[in-house]
Amino acid sequence: MGRILIVFVLALVPAFAQIDLSGEWNPVFHEDQPERIPGPEIGDYLGLPITDAARLRAEAWDAEILTLPEHQCKPHPSDYGPRGPFNLRIWKEVDTATQQIIAWHTHGSWQAPERTIYMDGRPHPPEYAAHTWQGFSTGKWDGDILTITTTHLKIGWIRRNGIPRSDRATLTEHWIRHGDHLTWVSIVNDPVYLTEPFIRSTDFEFDPHQRIDPYPCESVTEVPRPKGEVPNFLPGTNPYLSEFAMKHALPEKATRGGAETMYPHGGAPAVVNRPVQVPSLMDDGEIHTLQVQGDVYMLVGGGGNTTVQVGKDGVLVVDTKLAAQADKLIAAIRKISDKPIRYVINTSADADQTGGNEKVADAGRTITGGNVAGFNADFPATIIAHEKVAARMREAGAPPAGWPMDTYFTDGKDVFVNGEAAQVLHQPAAHSDGDSLVFFRRSDVVSTGDIFVPDRYPVIDVAKGGSINGVVAAINRILDITVPADKEEGGTMVIPGRGRLCDEADVVEYRDMLTIVRGRIEDLVKKGQTLEQVKAAKPTQDYDPLYGPSDAFVEAAYRSLAKK
Repeated sequence: MGRILIVFVLALVPAFAQIDLSGEWNPVFHEDQPERIPGPEIGDYLGLPITDAARLRAEAWDAEILTLPEHQCKPHPSDYGPRGPFNLRIWKEVDTATQQIIAWHTHGSWQAPERTIYMDGRPHPPEYAAHTWQGFSTGKWDGDILTITTTHLKIGWIRRNGIPRSDRATLTEHWIRHGDHLTWVSIVNDPVYLTEPFIRSTDFEFDPHQRIDPYPCESVTEVPRPKGEVPNFLPGTNPYLSEFAMKHALPEKATRGGAETMYPHGGAPAVVNRPVQVPSLMDDGEIHTLQVQGDVYMLVGGGGNTTVQVGKDGVLVVDTKLAAQADKLIAAIRKISDKPIRYVINTSADADQTGGNEKVADAGRTITGGNVAGFNADFPATIIAHEKVAARMREAGAPPAGWPMDTYFTDGKDVFVNGEAAQVLHQPAAHSDGDSLVFFRRSDVVSTGDIFVPDRYPVIDVAKGGSINGVVAAINRILDITVPADKEEGGTMVIPGRGRLCDEADVVEYRDMLTIVRGRIEDLVKKGQTLEQVKAAKPTQDYDPLYGPSDAFVEAAYRSLAKK
């Protein structure tokens, strides 16, 4: 009996050996207070294993950008938030029946971000899922150390003086408690803007008497500016970059960061990798379904994203992918709803958005008045698009059965279906001359077509009426429509032409990039430089690791600006 009791007690030991992290924690600033509270100085990249692209982005960064309303209420992401004035609360969520920890939760004081760290073994979401400021985190115990892995982060900071961290980074953390002391070790792997893993540690002290106040945030217009203006410095014009080196009597090269300033003789950096791979399903040949919100779904794969709205009246489809994917698309739609497909909307004439028109429309039935003079009006679903789309499809020799039969030539067209208004909004001279956005007003979702693609430069078809100014105007139109929820996250969701689900903050990053690059190319055009000279100046070099290759984009932007 005694041996049985000993075995039983030993079996319980691992559960009780894990450290309880719950409580109120106060940050300690004994080492790096100047960077973490007043903030790092402009041009101080000391000790940062950054790429050339990261350095170039920082050199163009202007702190005035933080006065834009769309940038004011953004919290620091989970890899950077604890570096600031971050009084911390940690609590655990426990399953009543099993007494197992389901998740750890945190709440921080600055901007009041809340984070969940799942402990129940669930997988990370697929690549096309939305990104958030805190990301998606899972944890496991390594002895008394809680190890956390985070993916799906929005773009953030390596250092908040312009050094960016991309949305392709992953974060690994180790939380270590010694009595009333908590050490938080973070390791950022960013294949875009870092040449090796970047390690930081932050310390907290247990403080059961601390109080964390609410942190509401409302964005306001601090500085009146023309709509769409994005503060930045043109290459070579930032007057503040050398001040840090001069102030501290340091060699300027040493302050510029990068592996060549961190190791003797510029030693080779370690290889940056992504220790956690999220499922990459966007290009596996299959069609995957993600419910966005309300009655709207995003269907990923097969040549661009498809938006589907469902309800009592039937199904509305935005863009029908490549022709070869039509049967798979119909099958995916049928898994969402067995109601008739009533409407198909094309956001442009591109083959990866109109290729399935004929089959998808034929699989549905339009809403008509029934029998007309004894004839049963049993027609395919109605295909809607701007009149330029129909013209382009005819020019390209697309099958007539897939041409839009309900076209508009004005600023837009309204469709009311499934108890919801869907506004089709024309965006002239953007990707082409026939682009449309589709705004589902009740579900609060915008489907953008190829006007917005978050992981690549826009395709601008100058020969078919596209222009860089039209694309920027269209992106700003999306920002006019979108309204974020708390802390510039969620709210109106945005389905891009391809790639992951987004919200306003993601569109803001894209708008900023386009506006900054357009300004650089426009400056070179005004100076009389040729296309070859503009390409040689590399006006997109700091963004190419995120959105490249850029040759076609730069050429299209140059031609549309030079023509203007």
